[in-house]
Amino acid sequence: MSWRLQDERSTHFLVVPGSAISAFSRTPGRLIFAAVNLPFDLIALREEYFTKGLRRIDLDPDPIKEFGIWFTAAVEVGISEMNAMALATVAENGQPTTRMVLLKGYDHDGFVFYTNYLSEKGRHLEKNPRAALVIHWKELERQIRIDGIAEKVSREESARYFHSRPLGSQLGAWVSHQSDVIDARRILEARLSELDERFAGQEIPCPPYWGGYRVKPERIEFWQGRPNRLHDRFRYTRQGESWRIERLAP
Repeated sequence: MSWRLQDERSTHFLVVPGSAISAFSRTPGRLIFAAVNLPFDLIALREEYFTKGLRRIDLDPDPIKEFGIWFTAAVEVGISEMNAMALATVAENGQPTTRMVLLKGYDHDGFVFYTNYLSEKGRHLEKNPRAALVIHWKELERQIRIDGIAEKVSREESARYFHSRPLGSQLGAWVSHQSDVIDARRILEARLSELDERFAGQEIPCPPYWGGYRVKPERIEFWQGRPNRLHDRFRYTRQGESWRIERLAP
């Protein structure tokens, strides 16, 4: 059994994976004990996959059409926020960073999401437009990876989507200087109240620093869970106007 002793000021924590945390105070004459349950033993957590396999003959030669088939299946199953995807960008110092965004459109030109251009992800993409996306659907035991180049969508396209959002979300885009350090939430609430009055009864303009990115894919991988961790993986790699399809070892 592994354990570690964590010392923070006058309180010591004995941490034993899979059990509880015991805490005691070193204050003279006092003994304080508390116990809380720890998460499951991560080493023992595993799940077997039993869904139907993926064969090359079943794949559409066009990965965007194949993506559409998979996305439709996710919609039909009723997966909550089936358009949620992880976006990875790279900082100037080479540090990759990942966060969740929402897919808001896709076609043969690429995969679209919206954000504040002055946010951390926006600053990264300004210096290095290479980006990676991952969509995972546990209910279908499927995953899709997309690597490509991100470019801003037109202002017209950004404005059109912006005005399709709820009014609260439109105001939120003006309120939040995304990724900036703030002292307290009340700052956001004060800005929201101020802007709510300023734009009352009129159309809220799309902020000049807010809009969409389109990730133009260079590689797309489709992953299907299989028994014994021998998953099916097929990678599409762009070759001019066509795509090369290769099976990858799991």
